[in-house]
Amino acid sequence: MRLAFLIPPMMLLAACGSNEKAAGDATEVSINAEGDGGGVKIRTGKDGGKISIGGEGAAINIDVPDFVDLDIEGDFDIDGVKLYPGSNVTTVNVDANDKGGVDKARVELGFTSPAAPAKAADWMASEFAKNGVKVTRSGDTLAGKTKDGEDFTINFGPDGANAKGKVLITKG
Repeated sequence: MRLAFLIPPMMLLAACGSNEKAAGDATEVSINAEGDGGGVKIRTGKDGGKISIGGEGAAINIDVPDFVDLDIEGDFDIDGVKLYPGSNVTTVNVDANDKGGVDKARVELGFTSPAAPAKAADWMASEFAKNGVKVTRSGDTLAGKTKDGEDFTINFGPDGANAKGKVLITKG
């Protein structure tokens, strides 16, 4: 199965934690990776989760205990650009498919930022420029292409005085 290389990092992602978040602030993670010979599914959040690995003639289902929370913020970046300082990732959804020789992936992250949408978008646009990544801006939405060719959009919306948004990265 060509997606087998995803299993170790996804298991680490499901198991790693950070004691810095409050108990009710767990990042919800959903990963779905499929290939011609089977797939991997991971669902985890504040109450733990499940890992399912299925293939031709075999299946493994593992319950994952609550490891407090994931530290997605520290590891996430697009070509060296992180979310606005102090941002928190609230959801992660990954859907990868490698069937029939076609490799497609969609990663969606929900987040909150401690700044107004325009300020957070300004900061990120500036960081992309410093890193040589061309982005276009429409209101408080940034769009571009990573150095590896994946398309991305980052939407910032109001959440009181702060921002709430979504990062979408697509391949194929």
